[in-house]
Amino acid sequence: MKRLIEFPLEDGATILVEAEVPEEPGMIPAARGERGVLKAQQTFEAALDRIRPAAQVLIQKLRALHDPPDEIQVEFGLSLNAQAGA
Repeated sequence: MKRLIEFPLEDGATILVEAEVPEEPGMIPAARGERGVLKAQQTFEAALDRIRPAAQVLIQKLRALHDPPDEIQVEFGLSLNAQAGA
C-alpha cells in the first residue's frame, strides 16, 4: 500500500514522499496524522546521507578502472520509510 511521508527539510520546509508500505496480515488501512500523512522522524537530508557512502564507492570504483569510462550514468531506486529514512 502506498503512503505519504512528510520529511522536514533542514531549512524548515517539508517535502512529501510517496512510499510503499508492505501490508501485514490483518492490517486495516486507516488514516494517521493529518490527512493520512506519516511524519518522518528525521530530515530528508539526513535520510539521503545514509545512501551517500554507497554512491561514492560506486563512483570511485568506476573511475578507478584500468580504462575508465568517459561518462557514467547510474540509475537506482530509493526506498524511504518514516522511521528509518532511506
